[in-house]
Amino acid sequence: MSKSSKEPKDPEGRMALADHLRELRNRLVKSLLAIILFTVVAAYFSRHLIDFLTAPLPRCADGVTMPKGQHCVKVANIGLLAPFTVVLKVSLTAGLVAATPVWLYQLWRFVAPGLHKHERRYSIAFLGFGTPLFLAGAAFAYLIMPTTAAVLAGMAGDNVEAIVPVETYLDLVTRMVVVFGLGFELPLFLVMLNFVGVLTGKRLLGWWRGMVMGITVFAAFATPSADPLSMLALAAPIWALYFIAVGVSLLNDKRRARRDPDAGLDDEEASHLDLSVDAVEDAEAVAASATPEASAPVPASRREQIEDIT
Repeated sequence: MSKSSKEPKDPEGRMALADHLRELRNRLVKSLLAIILFTVVAAYFSRHLIDFLTAPLPRCADGVTMPKGQHCVKVANIGLLAPFTVVLKVSLTAGLVAATPVWLYQLWRFVAPGLHKHERRYSIAFLGFGTPLFLAGAAFAYLIMPTTAAVLAGMAGDNVEAIVPVETYLDLVTRMVVVFGLGFELPLFLVMLNFVGVLTGKRLLGWWRGMVMGITVFAAFATPSADPLSMLALAAPIWALYFIAVGVSLLNDKRRARRDPDAGLDDEEASHLDLSVDAVEDAEAVAASATPEASAPVPASRREQIEDIT
């Protein structure tokens, strides 16, 4: 069947269930192909990636004695299949991260036909700001990794040598990257809720004590080490981003109020009624119309016909 004979697409994105499933399958296939392609490329540079990820570890050197209070670790592969597993994990993770623009775009193309115009604009902004915030969280996780590794290595005591399997360490790095990245996405999620009208900036500002406490508790559980430096490294940026989100929400509420004074009202709250009385202008004089002419008299024969009918 030629393209010209196909039925035109619904402008509102309505499709049958089979068409939705077919569309989802095509988007998933394209995303998986992109991930596989980037994974193959990352496998070629797997050694460089492993060196980059293990660089923050304070490694022990032969003949070098660490100062008192500082600890080092030895990185090792435990097991015959461990190197292959490490290369596979690193390559797949790098391929997934590198293909993020592709699968995000495929996800956007799948859900975009069912969104309104303003919702599409907000979704594009969410994707545009979400990726840099996630990368910023991942960078913070990488920067505090030396301190985290040193604290964890020192928990066993001064006379115990720490041997870290590469596979276990990479699992820890992946966890911290994901946790820090998602933590940096929280303020953006609050801003999106404000833009779609779910939360107001005034309400977000009233939650600041609970949000600060909740972010602190989240940072304490999210960081694997017990040192306060790692916890503050995660909590402090999220605190700052939260108050920035509150400021953006308040500005958006003011902009919305200028366009629609009733935009901030609840569903059960009545809108304001304007009961002011406007001045009435003076009455305008209107000329009287002419008197209508008298109708002609009915003939006698016509009157007799009417009387016979009645």
